[in-house]
Amino acid sequence: MERRKFLKGAGLAAGAVAGGFAAPAIAKADDTFNWRMVMPWPKGSPGLGANGEKFAERVTKMSGGRLNIKVYGPGELVPAFECMDAVEQGVAEMAHGTPYYWAGKDDAVNFFSTIPFGLMGWELSGWLRFGGGQALWEELYSQFNVVPFLAGNTGLQAGGWFNKEINTVDDIKGVKMRYAGIGGEAMRRLGAIVTMLPAAEILPALQSGAIDAAEWVGPWNDYAFGLTQVAKYYYTPAFAEPGTGIEVFINKDKFNSLPEDLQEIVRIAAQANAEQTLADFTYNNITSYQAVLKKNIEVRHFPDEVIKALAKQSMDAVKEIAAKNELNQRIYDSYMDFTKIAAPYAKEFEATGLIQRAKVWES
Repeated sequence: MERRKFLKGAGLAAGAVAGGFAAPAIAKADDTFNWRMVMPWPKGSPGLGANGEKFAERVTKMSGGRLNIKVYGPGELVPAFECMDAVEQGVAEMAHGTPYYWAGKDDAVNFFSTIPFGLMGWELSGWLRFGGGQALWEELYSQFNVVPFLAGNTGLQAGGWFNKEINTVDDIKGVKMRYAGIGGEAMRRLGAIVTMLPAAEILPALQSGAIDAAEWVGPWNDYAFGLTQVAKYYYTPAFAEPGTGIEVFINKDKFNSLPEDLQEIVRIAAQANAEQTLADFTYNNITSYQAVLKKNIEVRHFPDEVIKALAKQSMDAVKEIAAKNELNQRIYDSYMDFTKIAAPYAKEFEATGLIQRAKVWES
């Protein structure tokens, strides 16, 4: 609470220094803007921090140096999970992150990260850009005084690293695990002891025994963060994260203060980052998986009994979010309507195509 008061106070102080209580000046075409962007992941981290930095570099280059963005990793300006507060209160102008990290403010943000058994990465992009999702996202985030943009996707993630086999629903009970989003809530409802940890704290927690299991992202990040060293069973794929959206969000007042051409540069830079990030994860997950397989680990799948139980708990949790208010219900309806028609298409086209390809290359 004290930290939040500090952030709010710092934001108000920064606003007073910048312009007092006078009406904001109208930006000129040759004005230069120097912004701060906070992130919940370490700078340079594969796919996440590195692509956040690439977004900042892209904006600076595209704007000819008129919009310069300085990037801060977790703890450099604010703690990892306080990025939304920082941008809302003006401590930073913008952030690079993923929506479910801010679920404490409104758990409807989960729809714009990922929902268990929900939209895949390219499907999430389709819903946001053409299915009405972006307008709903902006409406939700307007209560935080920020404007969101899709800036990436991890693709289908892994189910996590476990030091204990999960053969039945009862095996989940009492397992201490790092699990994010609605997937973590489903695990909690089945008896797991769930915690959320920033990226840099996952490996030490597994090494010390503070947790017994953890999901992070997929082969590329999991290998890079050393998780192959501390757990034997690698459960794939992720029921919880079929395609997790990465975002850039900007303080609404700051965004509105930009000239129109700089606003458009931010939009296009975010869109370019979205394609680049998904391609980055796709390529590097494929290549890193070969390195993972060389370690002394066992690749497992959650049994059907466990998947059914996780699905029920996940859907119950999502329906509870929808029932909280009218906006949440509209987000839920839009997301689920698209998911229901995406599923049969994916089964007959994408899933069948992948199975056919696998048979060819396994023969």
